[in-house]
Amino acid sequence: MITDWGPLDAELAKWQAEELQLALWWRDDDAIAPTTQLDQLSAVSQKLGLPVHLAVIPETAQSALASYVAQHPQLIPVVHGWAHQNQAPEGQKKCEFPDQRPTQVALGEIQQGLARLQALFGPRLLPMFVPPWNRIAPDLVPALADLGFAALSTFTPRPSPLAAPGLAQINTHLDPIDWKGSRSLAAPERLIAQICDQLRARRKGMADTREPYGILTHHLVHDAAIWEFTEALIARLMQGPGQVWKFDTKDVLK
Repeated sequence: MITDWGPLDAELAKWQAEELQLALWWRDDDAIAPTTQLDQLSAVSQKLGLPVHLAVIPETAQSALASYVAQHPQLIPVVHGWAHQNQAPEGQKKCEFPDQRPTQVALGEIQQGLARLQALFGPRLLPMFVPPWNRIAPDLVPALADLGFAALSTFTPRPSPLAAPGLAQINTHLDPIDWKGSRSLAAPERLIAQICDQLRARRKGMADTREPYGILTHHLVHDAAIWEFTEALIARLMQGPGQVWKFDTKDVLK
């Protein structure tokens, strides 16, 4: 696959000329067990020097995954819903925690998910909630901090640094998979145009420059094209203005 990285290289050159930095983070969803795909994800993360925030499905997470994460410090586990099961009414977009579910039932599952992963991963677990399909009923969000979460992560630029009092919003911004079509790599030129537009908006002060820029992947369904593009993209960002983002409790006070 031949990819024209010229537009992105040009944008990154402007960042460097203006001595700007880009806080960068990586989230990968749907982990439950050690796999050959997880081996590849871990190896790429280590090679690039960018940790992966591994969104783990609590209900089906295996103890072997906790042992694996303990041996791979570049993997940072976070909470990915409860069972990753669609609970939305027929005809609506998939969501495990839609408006129609009873609030206490939904919060009970979320709390159970946090407790189970805390038991599995101990202090390695980052108390970040990642709702499956990046959707959650707005009425549930204010209760997440009370349950013990410090951050909420979905997709697209955040509207505000805080999702609710005491709860940081740390989103992802680029997903390389063509979910509605081939389920392989989306058109590279479209992905590159998207990231250029997003970075240009930040450089010109038209977007939230304090939000870390997030790459979203799903290691279990990657083919060679997705792996190749993702590695090449992150390598370019890390060679340019990209700086590894680390969660700071101060983020919940901004």
